[in-house]
Amino acid sequence: MPDDRSGPLAEDLFAKLSSLPEVEAIALGGSRAGEAYDEKSDYDVYLYCTSPVPEAVRREILTLYCRYMEIGNHFWEYEDNCTLNNGVDIDILYRDLDGFVRDVASVAEDCQPRNGYTTCMWHNLLTCKILYDRGGRLAAAKARFDVPYPPLLRERIIKRNWRLLRGSLAAYERQIAKALGRGDLVSVNHRAAGFLETYFDFLFALNETTHPGEKRLIQLCRERCALLPNHFEENLEKLFRDLYHAPQQVAEALEDYGLIRDKNIFYVQYLVSS
Repeated sequence: MPDDRSGPLAEDLFAKLSSLPEVEAIALGGSRAGEAYDEKSDYDVYLYCTSPVPEAVRREILTLYCRYMEIGNHFWEYEDNCTLNNGVDIDILYRDLDGFVRDVASVAEDCQPRNGYTTCMWHNLLTCKILYDRGGRLAAAKARFDVPYPPLLRERIIKRNWRLLRGSLAAYERQIAKALGRGDLVSVNHRAAGFLETYFDFLFALNETTHPGEKRLIQLCRERCALLPNHFEENLEKLFRDLYHAPQQVAEALEDYGLIRDKNIFYVQYLVSS
């Protein structure tokens, strides 16, 4: 289990957690699973469990390693959010491996699109660093889904997201315009966030690359996506400036920003209409 991306404190904690009978695998995600991390980088840790680990047991272990603990948060996944004794934050997420594999399979094999972040869990599995794997099932799942991006999944994500961007009555473009008509700036902000979730899901699918999550998306698109709108980053920066300083221009200008109309991505309409 020792790994140069984990300090001694974290390594001891992971060893203690791996001794629990409910824990069948432990994986490291986020920046510490790759190369772009330092000693202050947070830990994103995934515990794959055959049954729930009692809160009292987790608290007893974490008390030895953490100076602050929030046990059993369930805002997104079920997790313990803590600060290690060395001051580094650590999020420990508890998952059922069978359920997680079914979720990834629904995307990578059954090609089911979602509203934003479609391939994030697939990406999370492919890029995680396995620290402990008692029966080898996590490694087997990782190998199972280490496959080329399915053309049908790409087509379905593009179709779904294009209609959410601008091709339907429910499209974010229309919702933003309506919110502006009401003078409802909170709703403008909310719908613009939904627009961007859909937009990036669209771009990663267009480029046949899994979605890396919420952070550094502009930079990651630059690094990983060959197909991007002209002036991609400049257009997004203009959108953000107008969103908070000239919101009345946002709905009219979505096309002008080059976000949803550009020679590099406009050809996807053939997928939408086919």
